[in-house]
Amino acid sequence: MLGDRFSNCLRRAKTGDADAFAQLFRDLGPAVIRYLRALSPDAAEDLASETWLDVVKGLPGFSGDEPGFRAWVFTIARHRHVDRLRSTARRPPEVLAGTSLLERRGTQDTAAAAEERLSTEAALELIAALPMAQAEVVLLRSVVGLSVAEVASVVGRHPGAVRVLAHRGLRRLDQVLAERRIGRGVTP
Repeated sequence: MLGDRFSNCLRRAKTGDADAFAQLFRDLGPAVIRYLRALSPDAAEDLASETWLDVVKGLPGFSGDEPGFRAWVFTIARHRHVDRLRSTARRPPEVLAGTSLLERRGTQDTAAAAEERLSTEAALELIAALPMAQAEVVLLRSVVGLSVAEVASVVGRHPGAVRVLAHRGLRRLDQVLAERRIGRGVTP
């Protein structure tokens, strides 16, 4: 979070300052990708790009503080995800000729970065296995760090429902992790 620098950064970004917008993007971009990866793993990068394009278009009209900005950006990301679900439901998936399953992206990560990425991906996979409503609320509350009121605004539910979904989702994650520890012979 940018904290005290947010207001100045937002003001500058609204006037077209690319460096200020880059600060906003660097601050929130990774969380947007993590959120979208859990909801739509195969299209997360595309959805994130569409999200940031919408943010750029709507930025001059945005007014609010940093938590409001974060909620606004995640609302846009959620709308892009829902739009994609609607779109794919109407048409069959495309298969691209010449696509090879053996193509893999090279990695320049250090061992520590690779280990962190694997643990992050494992956590996101666990969250993604929850029912969709629980997964979305857990992501927005625990991974992104939005408040209950902000999450309620993003997902269009009452704050009480958000608290219940988060509680049930976290309780289910705790059960899954306990079962895995028991399966490996580790005392919970």
